[in-house]
Amino acid sequence: MNPQTLVRRLRAQPDQVRVIRQEVRDFAREHGAADPNAVALAVSEAVTNAIVHAYVDAPEPGEIEVIAQRVGDDCLEILVCDDGRGMLPRHDSPGVGLGLPLVATLAESFEVQARSGGGTQVRMAFSAA
Repeated sequence: MNPQTLVRRLRAQPDQVRVIRQEVRDFAREHGAADPNAVALAVSEAVTNAIVHAYVDAPEPGEIEVIAQRVGDDCLEILVCDDGRGMLPRHDSPGVGLGLPLVATLAESFEVQARSGGGTQVRMAFSAA
């Protein structure tokens, strides 16, 4: 595996947020992120969003994949992907709707898209030296 890439698959369960936040923070620090804590917070929010929303109708929590990679000389790109129900509205949402807007303010660029096989992909880019 390329040392410039971190790939993790985790169960969509709350106890996994702390684990992935630390791994991503360490990766961001090692790869020159301008603000490793902002990267970790943005990933935590995206992962939490997937945990809360992606598998809401599923009998068991699904998986979330997090991919962090150095892109070029000055960018870290992070993908948070799930195979859940997609970006459907949720009238019983337990959140207050601040997670993705927070990610948008922390990242240099940010996009959410439906995955072709189902689920959602969040792509974030951050400055790196």
